[in-house]
Parts: sequence; C-alpha cells; structure tokens
Amino acid sequence: MKRIESFLIKEETLHNVMKLKTMVKQDDALAVLMFGSPDPDAVASCMALQELLRQTAGLSKCTFVATEPVVRQQNIEFIRAMKVDIQLLGKIDIRPYRLIAIVDAQPTFFGAALQDVQPQIVFDHHPCTTVWHAELADIRENYGALSTMMTEYLLAAKVKIPKKLHTALLYGIKADTNNFERDVILEDISAYYLNFARANRQLIRRIELNQIPERFLKYYDYAYRNRRRYRDRMMSFLGRVESVDACVQVADFFLRIVDISYVIIAGIVKERLVIIFRGDGYRQDCGAIAAKAFANYGNAGGHRSAARVEIPIDTIREVIGNDISQEAVDRFLMQRLRGKRNLTNQAR
Repeated sequence: MKRIESFLIKEETLHNVMKLKTMVKQDDALAVLMFGSPDPDAVASCMALQELLRQTAGLSKCTFVATEPVVRQQNIEFIRAMKVDIQLLGKIDIRPYRLIAIVDAQPTFFGAALQDVQPQIVFDHHPCTTVWHAELADIRENYGALSTMMTEYLLAAKVKIPKKLHTALLYGIKADTNNFERDVILEDISAYYLNFARANRQLIRRIELNQIPERFLKYYDYAYRNRRRYRDRMMSFLGRVESVDACVQVADFFLRIVDISYVIIAGIVKERLVIIFRGDGYRQDCGAIAAKAFANYGNAGGHRSAARVEIPIDTIREVIGNDISQEAVDRFLMQRLRGKRNLTNQAR
C-alpha cells in the first residue's frame, strides 16, 4: 500500500496543497459549488476538500452548494448515507463566504448563475474549452474521476482519511468510470485499490441495490408496450416524465435484453426533449450517433457507451409541426436516426 501511496503523491499536488493552506485563514468559511444534480464523484470530491482543509488549515464552516437538486435514487441513497447536506444555489447567498471553490466543473459551466462571484479554487477533470481564471486551478482531463485526484490531495496533505471518506471516494471512482468501462489511467486504478481496501464496501453494495423507485415501474411498462426495434436497436418515447433519471434507468435496463447492442429512450422533461443513449460500447458509438443525428437541434454528444441529447420543446414543435404525440415524436426519432431531413414538410 505504501508503494501505491507514493505513486499517487505528485510534486504538482504537493505544491497545490501548500498553496491551499496559505489561502485559508483560521476559522474561515468555504462554499463548495457543484454544477447540475450532484453525483457521487462531485460529492466525494467536496467531502475530500472539506476534510483536507478542516485538518490542515482550521476551516470552521463549509457549505456544499449545487445548481440542481439530487434526482437519481442511488445518489439520494449515497448522500443520505454520507450524511451530507447540499444547498441549492438559487436559495443561498454565497457572497458572505470568503472562499469559493468549484469541484467537478468550471466557472463557465454556471453561466450567469454566479453573477459577480469569482471562485478562487477550481478542481475538475473535464476538458477546458473556454478561458477563465482562478487563484488555484487544477484541471486533469485525462483522469477518469475527480475522486482520484482528490485522493492524491489527501495523501499529499498527510491527513487521516476517515473510513466514510474512503467509502465516498471509492464510490465516486466507481460511478464516474462506470466500473472502469470508460477511459481511465493508472492513477484511477491505484486510487480505487487504495480506497477499496479501507472503505465500507457493504454500504456501497446496499446503495447500489437501491436503484429503482417504485413509482418508476410505470415507465418500464410504458417503454415495453411502445417499444420499436430494428435489428440490434431498441427505441421508446416515454412521453412526459418526472426526471431525466427515468429515461436513464429504463435505458440501462433494456440494454440487458439479449441481442440488443444499443438503446434510445426519450422523454419530455419540463420544457425539453431528452434522449438517452446506452450501448455496449462495442458495436456502436453512442456519442457519435447522438451528435450526427441531433446536433443541429440541441446539445448532443457523449461517450461510446453513453450519450445524451437535449432539445428545447419549442424547437421540436417547430420541426414536427407543433405535434408532440407518441406517433409524431417516434417518427422524428426514427427519421433522424436514419439521416432523413425536411422533417417539417413531412410532418405537414
């Protein structure tokens, strides 16, 4: 284990830990921001930053803040087990906090939500596509999970890592790498092993078993009754759903059907059409299919085995003739996946 710890401690990280210590004053207050609905990797990273500064710099107050509420059932179970409280950005004033950190995101992700607030600390593993500035910024886009990087910070700071935090970091790595089905590096594997040896793995198993809220069963039934299958592809439009997670859960389930290599599940969430792609990552590239078929209508893209499309409902109404019935949306999805154009004329 000592060899793994030595491998994970880097000069860059040691330097940043020293800088972090100098930035925090005794009895300081820190707000840690997450973009979107908090996932295990983001939450575990928040917990790691809080623990590091609490033990090394005397941090007295730390508040976790997200732009959206927690939606996915597993994430709700995880956050409940970790006894973490997360505030919503629109319902809390972060300006009184002297220090602002962003984890698993970057300042530009928030748009106007931050107003005139300038974060001093940014930790992320997503690609940096726009220019922004922070006093301490560590972006490692080759890492599979931010929890890996935060494990390195804890080791470099030589803090005592509680078992609960080992558990959170392990689950963060598992979740963000999809159990290492996505691209990872040796650091991810090493951090996983280190946390695995010291985590409460039985608790993680209990969290992972609590996946499907009973109220979601109606979506599985509806998807089955309204499914369309073409060779190794299965597609279903669920109509209006309470959250994106309903589409995700159904897509993950139907991918397990024999001879199905990828699944497309769509639903209307508030004022947008969300299309979820799930694949085995072998026969088809979900991210490429999503971008090719729907990039002209909204945000579209993702990984080889998982992708997502979001299209404003007004755009859909315009494209398919103000008709968002089951038949019309099914036709739109099929035509786009087959590469057909002039959809408005066809709908009329």
